[in-house]
Amino acid sequence: MGPVQVVRSPPAAPDSSGPSDGALVVAARDGEPWAREALFRRYARMVFALAYRLLGRDHEIDDLAQDCFTQALASLHRLEDPQAFGGWLTAIVVRTAHKLLRRRGVAARLGLGRRQEPIDTEALVSRSAPADVQIELRAVYRILDGLPAKMRIALVLRRVEGASQDEVAEYLGVSISTAKRLIVEADLRLEAALADPSPRSTP
Repeated sequence: MGPVQVVRSPPAAPDSSGPSDGALVVAARDGEPWAREALFRRYARMVFALAYRLLGRDHEIDDLAQDCFTQALASLHRLEDPQAFGGWLTAIVVRTAHKLLRRRGVAARLGLGRRQEPIDTEALVSRSAPADVQIELRAVYRILDGLPAKMRIALVLRRVEGASQDEVAEYLGVSISTAKRLIVEADLRLEAALADPSPRSTP
């Protein structure tokens, strides 16, 4: 099964008007509040949209998004290329979501934490999308809760975000070979879900 991008709408693109990312990062490093606010305004929509697609639910997205921006703005001195802020922030969102999903998994195994509501696939699929795209997107989100955290994120990045294997590896902070293995295993789960369209999650 080849990579097929399935999205509710085109990925949220940051507003490119005004100063460049590089200029904003440099100013933010110098302590300019307006630059930090401009970075937030430029990337807030992207962060919230990506977090929602990774998690499939929205009850923790506000906290996750705020945490990601806090991390990013506090660590700007670590960003070697100021113009690469967007990709760097994407990696922060992915890794923060991964930590959250791992905590949820541990809590679930211990019988702790709140019970998760089913993922609302209708909120994630566009009615204007082609029928085959709708079917695949529903299958992706139907199996997510049955996947290990890294495999889940790899599947969303590859199938929903249309990320390359290299990008999946970069965002997750794993080797290319590990990213490829995660994608292959997730694709096998997805193929099984497409062959069995029942609403239950893949175990």
